[in-house]
Amino acid sequence: MRNKLVEKIVRLKQQHNAVILAHNYQPGEIQDIADFTGDSLGLSIKAAETDADVIVFCGVQFMAETAAILSPEKTVLLPDKSAGCPMADMITAEQLRKLKQEHPNAIVVCYVNSTAEVKAESDYCCTSANAAELVNSLPEDRPVIFVPDQHLGRFVGERTGRDLVLWPGYCITHVMITEDDINTAKAKYPDAIVMAHPECTEPVKELSDELLSTGQMLKFAAESTAKRFIIATETGIIHALKKQNPQAEFIAASERAVCPNMKKITIEKIVWALEDMQYKISVPKAIKEKAKKALDEMVGILPVR
Repeated sequence: MRNKLVEKIVRLKQQHNAVILAHNYQPGEIQDIADFTGDSLGLSIKAAETDADVIVFCGVQFMAETAAILSPEKTVLLPDKSAGCPMADMITAEQLRKLKQEHPNAIVVCYVNSTAEVKAESDYCCTSANAAELVNSLPEDRPVIFVPDQHLGRFVGERTGRDLVLWPGYCITHVMITEDDINTAKAKYPDAIVMAHPECTEPVKELSDELLSTGQMLKFAAESTAKRFIIATETGIIHALKKQNPQAEFIAASERAVCPNMKKITIEKIVWALEDMQYKISVPKAIKEKAKKALDEMVGILPVR
C-alpha cells in the first residue's frame, strides 16, 4: 500500500510539475520521498531556484508562507493546514508594533521562524545559523529588538556582546529538553559529543559541546571523526544524521523533544494535497512585499546557511 502511494505521488508530481520539500524535523518517511530536505529558509530558497510550478512544503505554516514570499509565481501547498508553530504565534504584528514604539530607534531582527506579518514589521530576518553574525553587522549605536525566541536571542547576545531587547517567546519542543536530560545522557555516553540547538534553554546550552542549527549539525557530524553524538533538538533530525553517517551513533537527548506539528504531515496527506491542490498558502501583497524586504536585507548582508 505504501509503495503504491509513493508511486502515485511520483505521477502527481510529474503531472503538476511539483517539488516536495521536507524540513529536517519531518518524519523519516516524508524526508525520504522529498526532492529536497533541509531547514526552512534554505528549502524555500532552493524551491525558488527550480522551474517547478508547485511547491509541496512538508513543514509548518510559517515555512510555507516563506516559500510563497520567495516564489510568488508558484503555487505553495501545505498538506496539513493545521500544522502551525506555537513559537511563531507567540508574537503578533500588533505586539511588535507596540514594542517598536517603546524603542523607536531600534533595529528589528526577527528569526525566520515567525509569521509573514511579523517579518513585514521587521528590518531583517535571520536564521539560527547566521543570527549572531547578522546582529554583529548592525550599527552599535542603535538598540536591537530580537523576536520571537528569547533563547536564540540570549545566544546571540552572548556571542555578540550586544544587549538585545528580547521577546519572551520560545520553542515548546526545545524547552522540553532539560539539564537533567543532558547530564543523564552524558553519564551514559561519556565519549559522546553533545550538539544542541540555540533554541534550547541556557542550562542545556551550557552543558553542550556544540551549539548548532540543524544544517550545521549535519555538516559538523559529516566532518567529525567522533562516533557518538547526543542530539539536543527535535528528534526528526536524527533520521537525516543516521542516513548521512551510518557509521556513527546518534542519541536523542530527550525522547520528549517531538514537535507534534512537524509530525502532522503523512504520505496520504501529500497525495491529497497534489490531487486537490490543497491547502494553498497565500500572503497578501502588501505583507509579502515588506516581508520579502526583510529577507532580502538579510541575504544582502550574509549568505544563508
